[in-house]
Formats: sequence, C-alpha cells, structure tokens
Amino acid sequence: MRKDNKKSLFSSNNSSLLPKDRIEMEKLNSKLHLENYYIMQENERLRKKAELLNQENQALLNELKHRLAAAAAAAANPINDINIPTTSSSAAASSKANKKSKK
Repeated sequence: MRKDNKKSLFSSNNSSLLPKDRIEMEKLNSKLHLENYYIMQENERLRKKAELLNQENQALLNELKHRLAAAAAAAANPINDINIPTTSSSAAASSKANKKSKK
C-alpha cells in the first residue's frame, strides 16, 4: 500500500476510492477481521483457563485453611498418654501419698 493513499483508504468517503484501492482495503479489512477472530478465540481460551486455575486455587486455599485449623486444634488440645503422668496429676498423687503416710 502506498503512503499517499493511506489517508484515503481509511477516510469515511469510500466512494472516491479507486477499484485497486478498494480491493486493497477489503483485503486489509478481511485480514484484520480474521486476526481479530483469532485473538478473541485465544482470549476465550485463556479466560476459561484462568477460571479453572482460580477454582483450583480456591480449593487449595480452603484445604490449607482446614489443615491449619485442624493443626491448631490439635496443638491446643493435646491428648495425654494415660501412662505418662502430667505434672499436675503427679503432684496430686504425691500429695495423696503424703496424706496417707501421715495417717
């Protein structure tokens, strides 16, 4: 396409175009239309992929929150082994033993 015809190709007055220029403009329009179509297809594909990744991310985040909550609950309420006396129970046991020995 020649530089001097560039303005006339994109002007609003298409009736003044020469047949050669009109054909060039139609080719360019078709090419741009096809490019736009492919870009829109790619955009839709990427949008769907982003949506799936977002859903996966949300699921992983929920799983992490549940695991952290479970770990925090387990740390807050440890299950004591009944065979290992805790300091409070051993102190109580020794005070009971002292009371019995005094009698």
